[in-house]
This record gives sequence, structure tokens and C-alpha cells, in this order.
Amino acid sequence: MTFNKLLNRLKKNKSWRVISALSLILLAGALIEAMSLLQYNYTHRLMEEELDYRTESELTLKSVRVKSMLKSNENMVRNYLWPIQRQIDQPDHIYDIQHRLVSSNDDVMSSFVAFVPGYYPDRERLFEPCAIRRGDSIALVQLAGESHDYTQREFYEQAVLNNKSSWSDPYLDADASGKVVTTYSMPFKDDSGKIVGVFGIDLSTQGIIDTLNTKHNYPSTFFLLLTEDGKLISQPDSSHTQQSDVTAVVEMINDSTYERKLSSTGRSKIITFTDKENGKGYAYYAFMRGEPHWQVVMVCYDNEVFGKLKKMRHNLLWMLLAGFSLLGFILYQSNKYVRRLHISRVNQERTDSELRIAQNIQSEMLPSQDISRPDIEVSGKQITALEVGGDLYDYFIRDEKLYFCLGDVSGKGVPSSLVMAVVHSFFRSQAQRESNPANIMQVINEIAAEGNETNMFVTLFIGVLDLPTGRLRYCNAGHDAPLIIADGVKPLAVNANLPLGVFDDFKYSLQETQLPQEVTLLFYTDGLTETADVKHSLFGMQRIIDTCQECIEQGKIQPIALMDSLNEAAKRFANGAQQSDDLTMLAIHYHRRDEIPVLEEQITLGNDVHQVPELNNFVKTVAERLNLESSLTSQLMLAVEEAVVNVMNYAYSIGSKGNVNITAQGTEESIKFIITDEGKAFDPTQARETDTTLSAEDRPIGGLGILLVQALMDSINYERINGKNVLTLKKNYKQNNDKNE
Repeated sequence: MTFNKLLNRLKKNKSWRVISALSLILLAGALIEAMSLLQYNYTHRLMEEELDYRTESELTLKSVRVKSMLKSNENMVRNYLWPIQRQIDQPDHIYDIQHRLVSSNDDVMSSFVAFVPGYYPDRERLFEPCAIRRGDSIALVQLAGESHDYTQREFYEQAVLNNKSSWSDPYLDADASGKVVTTYSMPFKDDSGKIVGVFGIDLSTQGIIDTLNTKHNYPSTFFLLLTEDGKLISQPDSSHTQQSDVTAVVEMINDSTYERKLSSTGRSKIITFTDKENGKGYAYYAFMRGEPHWQVVMVCYDNEVFGKLKKMRHNLLWMLLAGFSLLGFILYQSNKYVRRLHISRVNQERTDSELRIAQNIQSEMLPSQDISRPDIEVSGKQITALEVGGDLYDYFIRDEKLYFCLGDVSGKGVPSSLVMAVVHSFFRSQAQRESNPANIMQVINEIAAEGNETNMFVTLFIGVLDLPTGRLRYCNAGHDAPLIIADGVKPLAVNANLPLGVFDDFKYSLQETQLPQEVTLLFYTDGLTETADVKHSLFGMQRIIDTCQECIEQGKIQPIALMDSLNEAAKRFANGAQQSDDLTMLAIHYHRRDEIPVLEEQITLGNDVHQVPELNNFVKTVAERLNLESSLTSQLMLAVEEAVVNVMNYAYSIGSKGNVNITAQGTEESIKFIITDEGKAFDPTQARETDTTLSAEDRPIGGLGILLVQALMDSINYERINGKNVLTLKKNYKQNNDKNE
């Protein structure tokens, strides 16, 4: 049988045709699998490049945040250097400056001034005044001694020998705070240019740790911070990653023989490694620019970065095996699907990233810290329904007045958040120079109504609480009435007024009330009252009042405890139902402190500057009776004289006669001068700031007097009460007296 005959017979055989068909299908499947593999590798390479760029951005962002934190503290040290240099001849006063420095920043564990040995002949050879944070208090100590010779420490030698500021590598501060800190030190000189000591702070590394290890792209991702020579500075807590992972990464970075490469951007280096639990991993690291020259390290794992891509490939393989009969159609559709899915994923991640950035920006606009003083406690809480929300609140203290607001923008999501940002910004800017809530509301309404084509509106409550007197002035723009919580719970009487953004010429009414000795004010948005359960029933006002009444009975009327109780009550009521609106609360606990004076004197003068000598004798006599130091007496005389002369010159019309009453009240802790006149309304604390950079010829007359008074006194407070101007100047002196004793 010839070969051609055999071939023709096989072609007529059905089994040959089946084998041929299967062979074609297998060949097609192999081709499709090969194409799928090429597509996978291509997508994998694109995602690797995307990972490099995103990681580079993340490393840069973290470096900038750490650098910004360090720079902020450097600026703070430089700002406090000038008053220390001024008080160098009075070393005891340096403690006060250090106390203010440490108390102004919770991350600062201690402040020190290490003088060159023997600088003060009448003190110890080694003299190092320090302010050290110990728990909730700040201790003022002289730290130098036989066991603590700071001249042998690196921070002192570097500052004195190199004559420059520097950050130290972190270390355990066993002599002072007992925490891991990094020291920033800088030399300072006397008027002759000679170095007389080193001034610096010990900064807790906890803030750096928190900055690095928040809001990662992947759950197992973590950040490390290393010194220039590879020593570990900070790491995440044990709940986030294993210590063995951290140790292994640090060892690989310090091992010069370990294989590494540059990222696609060419700025950071990458080390690949294998972890027993998480598989293949990547360690990206780069040096911070400038000083200190630390290394920022980001660690992520392959199974998280490319896990979805691998899962997608497996699904496609099963689809190909099950659909060989539709091979051509599947090939065409799968290729389009893969590309569309990849583009969609990249776009979605970009959108999610932008929403996260917007959420971060919005959260940073809200007050970063609660206010906690003996007379006032303020705290706010916001829970958004979406990534970004339309509720807002704000508060701050200026001139012994608490300025606060709480509002709700109609709608939800990004449009509401943009309106919220505008309203918040204008509240801040107006409240810095205006103390009338109605005037502030008027300006914000004009801005909100201008070009409001979307017809969005804002309900807003603005209040100004005078802390010494408890007088609350407020203005409401269509917002729910706040609750007054004292012996019971009742709403504050408010005029409804129109919401912001409706009519630009609407006139908002000003209201005021006198708060009791101790009271808590609760402000909330309708996200609380309209919290719904699975049956669409609403939480309602009565449940809010009942919860507040329970808090009174349990003694939980402090802001945080009160808001937590309300939030928990709303959650229990919702019983798992999805939150449909932003929920925001603001609580203010006020406790007026009526100081008992040990001395009270007053004098009444005419609006005649020739009577100023009588005023000075009055202030001097009061200071002598309170046994105050001569330097403090001089400051008081100068401040009171500036304030009273200002009243004499401007309170009454030219040629008219009037009186100025000055009352001095002294307690064991402070002294107050209350200056009262019946002239025209004038708030000196609202006077425009003088540009001190101008020459004396170009600078307008006036404005420097109030700056001088603000510099000399601890607080200045103005109120218009019963047709009278009441200006209160306060100076605390208890700490000075304690130190002298």
C-alpha cells in the first residue's frame, strides 16, 4: 500500500477526524493560553511600574510629613530662643519660658538649656535648667550634676564644636522623660557673639511612628524609619506586623551583599525577599532630603499587590477550558475584558485615592484638639455617611471668648463637602476679627448666596461665649435648637431665621443669654435626630433628651462622655441599619470660676490724661499691697496706663466730659484691672494690626498701644454691657511667686 493510499484511508476514518479536531482545539487552546500568559505578564509589568510610582509618592509624602513635623519643632525652638536670650541675665525666668514651650506641644518631652561650664559664677559649674513632662504635669528641674555631665553628650559637643543645629539619632531618655526621643539642639550666643550654651528639646518618636503607619494602600503594608547608618527608629505596633518581619527587613537593608535595584523612578531602592507567611515581598527605601538624613522604608507583599490579577487569570483559564467551542468569540471578548477591567481598576483606585485625599483634607479642617481648661471643655464628633460629608463644626478661643459653630449643608458627598469647606473657611477668617455672631453670619450668607445656581443651602449656628462672665451671644440660621444640660434638659430659645444661601440680603438677628454657673451645651445635626432603624422609624428628639437625662443621673455630662453615650444610643436604635446622613455633634461644658479676691480697690478718673500720675500711684499701691515684684509692678503700670489713656482719648467725643472707672481685683493667683466707661462702643482688641515692618514715617498713628498691652498681660477681654465698655486686663503671677519662694 502506497503512502498516499494510507493517508486517504485515514482521512475517511472518523477517529482521525476527531483526533484532528481535538488537535486543533488543543492548539487553539495553547495559543489562547499563550496569549493570556502574555497579557498577564504585560499587565503585571504595568502594575509593577504603577506600584513603583505609587510607592515613590507614598515615600515622598511620608518623608515630607516627618520632615514637616521636625521643621515645625525646629521653628518652635527658634521662636523661643529670643526670649531666652533676653532673660539670660535672669536664669530663673528661663524656667517659665521652657514651661510654656513644653506645654504648647504634647510631643515635646522636655526642654533644656545647657550653659557652658561656669557661665554663672554664683551657681553650679554645670547648670542645665530643664522643663520635663511627667504624666499630666511639667516639672522644672536643674538636671546637671555628677551623674549627668552634659558636656560629654553628643548634642552638646556637636552644637558647640560645629556651631550648628542638629537632630540626634533617637535614644532612650533615662535621665528625664524615660521615653524614646530624638534631641534637637542649637547653640546660642550672647551679645558679643560668644557661644554661651545649647538650647534644645527632646521630641517623642511616638508622633513620628503614628505619622508613618496610618492609612496604607494595603492591609499588611507597614513603614519603618531608620537612621542614616541603618539603625531602627520607629516601627508599627505588634498588632500590625511581626517583629521578625521588621528585623529581617532591617538586616537586608544593612547587608551590602544583598541584591537590590532602583525603582522605575530612579529615586528609591528596592529589595525583594520571601516571607514564610506572606510570600514574596518588596522593601522600598529612600533617604530623607536634608537633615536629619534618615531612611524611610515601605514594605508590601506580592499576594496583596497582585492578588486580584492572579485570581483574574485563573478565572479566565477556567472560562477558556469550558468554552473552547466558542474559542474565537471568547478570545476576542476576553482580550477586551482584560483591558477594560485593568483600566477600570486603575481608574477606580485613582478615584478612591482622590476621595481619601479629600477625606483627609476635610478631617484636617476640623479642630485637631479638644479644648480642656478649668473653666471650659469643648469637643466635637463627626461620622460621615460617605467618604466626605457636608457637616461642619469649629471652635477656638480668642481674647477669653470661645468662638464656635456647627452646621449642615444640604445634600451629601463631594458637592456638600465643597460648600462646607467654603463656609468653614469664611467662619474662621471672620471670627478672627469680628465678635458679633450676627455680623459673621451676615458675611457668610452673602458669600453662600452669591452665584448659588445649585440652590444648596446651609443651616448654621454661631456662638460667642464670654468665658469670664458666662454671657453667650449667638445667631441661628435655620439650625435645630441646641440643648442646655444642667439640672435638667431643655432647648435653647433661638430665632429660626433662614438658612444660609437663600437670600443674600436677609438680616440675621442676634440673641444672647446668661449661662448658669455650670452647664453643658449640646449641638447636633439632623443626622442624629433622623437616625433610622430597619423599619424606618426615627431616633427623634425625645430619645436625645432621655439619653441626656440619663447622662445627668450618671454624672456623664462632660463633652466626650455625653457624645459617646448619644452615639451608642443611636447605634443601638439603628440596630444595623445603614447610616443615611452625616452625624455631627459638638458639646461644650462651661464652669464659671468666680475667683475670691483678697484685695479689691477702685479709682475713678476723668477723661483727662493729666490724671495719669494718679492712676500710676493707684496701680503701684495695689501692687505693693499684693507684695508683687517691682518688675511686675512696672509692667502692670505700663499696661494699665496704655489701656486707660486709650479710653480717655477715644471713648468720649472731643470737648465732652466723662469718667473712667478702674477696679483692681487681686487673688492669690492673679490680678485683674477692670476698666469701665460710658463712652461710645469701641473694642480695642478689634483694632487693626500695625505693620511694624514699616518705618516710623510710613506707619499710621495708633495701633502699637494694644500690642504692648497684649504683650504685657496674659489676657485681654472686652464686653459691651448695659451701655458700658468693659475692658478686663488679667495677669497671672502665682508661678512666679512660687519660684521665688
